[in-house]
Amino acid sequence: MQTSQRYFTELDATLKRVFREQFHDEQGFGLMLRYAMGWVNEDDTPYHKPGGKRLRPLFLLLCAEASGGNWTSALPAAASVELLHNFSLIHDDIQDSSDIRHGRATVWRVWGIANAINAGDAMFTLAYRALELLDISPALLIKILRIFNITNVELTRGQHLDMRFEKQHSVSLEEYVSMIKGKSAALLATSAQLGALIGCGDEEIANFYSEFGLNLGIAFQIHDDILGIWGDASVTGKSTATDIVSRKKSLPILFGLEKSVELATLYQKDVFSEDDVNYIVGLLNTIGAKEYAIEQEKAYYDRAMLVLEKTSPSIEAKDGLMTFVDFLFDRNY
Repeated sequence: MQTSQRYFTELDATLKRVFREQFHDEQGFGLMLRYAMGWVNEDDTPYHKPGGKRLRPLFLLLCAEASGGNWTSALPAAASVELLHNFSLIHDDIQDSSDIRHGRATVWRVWGIANAINAGDAMFTLAYRALELLDISPALLIKILRIFNITNVELTRGQHLDMRFEKQHSVSLEEYVSMIKGKSAALLATSAQLGALIGCGDEEIANFYSEFGLNLGIAFQIHDDILGIWGDASVTGKSTATDIVSRKKSLPILFGLEKSVELATLYQKDVFSEDDVNYIVGLLNTIGAKEYAIEQEKAYYDRAMLVLEKTSPSIEAKDGLMTFVDFLFDRNY
């Protein structure tokens, strides 16, 4: 995403400033956090392979600009949401027993669960330290902190539902949407809201941006759910059988379980063979699960675009946002 390169240098500098002001050791406590950020290897040597895409901070900066502000003034908030996101990944990997993140061992696999929990807690605190760098009025900072705190609770609510649904036999489509509002969409909504609030200072406009980000985040997660079953493995980087084998309760699967008794019966099996996976995909195709999911994705996407129009961004600013949106949805199924 070439148009975003102008933001990344300043964003990275802001993130490293937060670390530099907090950590002074090269091989101690800060190492685990630098590793989680994708800056170093476990021996503290530079890591040069691609890590996270920094989507949320980039979105925040674009919304700050689209709302009429100078994106550089929003850099501390952008750093803050990226740190909060990485905190959630460290803890999610522990809770999900995930060994790999961005192509290498997760923090808990390298340093153990106890150290990883502690590192995640530190990353969470650094997200607040980043907000201290904002050059704004105390009144605006209080508003931002309130939004940030509400978002933190929403993220943990979404993670709670995600873990609960793994063992819950029946999950409704409404429950699923509630879960992804917390898991995938909450931080995108907050990124848009904070960017606009810093950019223009208008709470009503910022609320429109929040709604824009929320609907976009839901559409993005549904898009990812579709890719998890029908995506091109050479593009997505994972087998299309993964979501079925792991029994992930994605939108197409939940729709299928609700509409097909045969599928619900098949899902009682302890282990799926390759033939089972192919048969399940066939059942999903027969009942129109893919079409349903695409329809839902489009509905949330369209809502996001309608809300964006209410913010009246300039043509240039809107073009920047739409380049970002196109990048989010550029993986085909």
